[in-house]
Amino acid sequence: MTTIAEPVPSAGLAPVPAELVGRRVHVRVPATTANLGPGFDTLGLALADYDELDIEVQGSGLEIEVHGVGEGEVPLDDRHLVVRAMRHVFADFGFELPGLKLVAHNTIPHGRGMGSSGAAIVAGVMAVKGILEGVVEVSSQDALRLSTDLEGHPDNVAPGLFGGLTIAWTTPEGPRSKRLNVHRGVSPLVLVPGSSMSTELARSLQPVTVPHEDAVFNVSRSALLIAALIQSPELLLAATEDKLHQSYRAQAMPETDALVQSLRAAGHAAVVSGAGPSVLVLASDPAERLAAVRIAEGQPSPWEARMLAVDFKGATVEVR
Repeated sequence: MTTIAEPVPSAGLAPVPAELVGRRVHVRVPATTANLGPGFDTLGLALADYDELDIEVQGSGLEIEVHGVGEGEVPLDDRHLVVRAMRHVFADFGFELPGLKLVAHNTIPHGRGMGSSGAAIVAGVMAVKGILEGVVEVSSQDALRLSTDLEGHPDNVAPGLFGGLTIAWTTPEGPRSKRLNVHRGVSPLVLVPGSSMSTELARSLQPVTVPHEDAVFNVSRSALLIAALIQSPELLLAATEDKLHQSYRAQAMPETDALVQSLRAAGHAAVVSGAGPSVLVLASDPAERLAAVRIAEGQPSPWEARMLAVDFKGATVEVR
């Protein structure tokens, strides 16, 4: 834990109402996986693995504790991503960042393609939603807009906010998303390596243009993937084929690529989770997940198997 001086108030912003001092909120945000193979920068899925935060409004100052993933590694001052997100949301509604005490209990791995940065941003947005309850209404569309401001891509935050399978897109009026329920037979498995991967590095490996036939290929597989996830899980292997991004990134994570190829050769719908290096397997039943784990156990490098359910609630905030 660290304590730092209260940030200098920003010009034109008002302090939060005095009656909010002492208000406490509890935030719970799921892990997410984006792309799902062909749905590059569009599709996302919420997973039942959670970061939880308790935040209290104080008269001044900033106190941060981090337990679990990131403990001893993430900054314990106003550079903390949750605090940065909260400052952005407060400012959007005309308020200064108040004094805060933040206690985080993290389980989502950092830099592994499971949406840890998006979860932190969503947590900050939802925390402010709870803190300002009764003063300002932060709508679902506000939450998506503000989260996307910081994350850059709505597909990385939409599933964390809303749960389930999300389709995200941008318009001149801002980001939009549609939530869909996932077929109960879909059983996600995330295989997490010991090494991390920079999203910025992964994106830098993408070509500026792709062949027309590759674009058409991915359009067809993306449409098929939505059908597979909500109605026909038996189509998941074909539906998760991709030609837009995974092959270009393979050189930066050869162990991930080798595992994906081994799993797919054995009939498993395996893809890179987000920007990687974790591997997502969309199994059609729990027994298939166990078979996929055995393949991962036979790899030269170790992989942590996380057998997760689909999260259907998305982020929640409770005012205490």
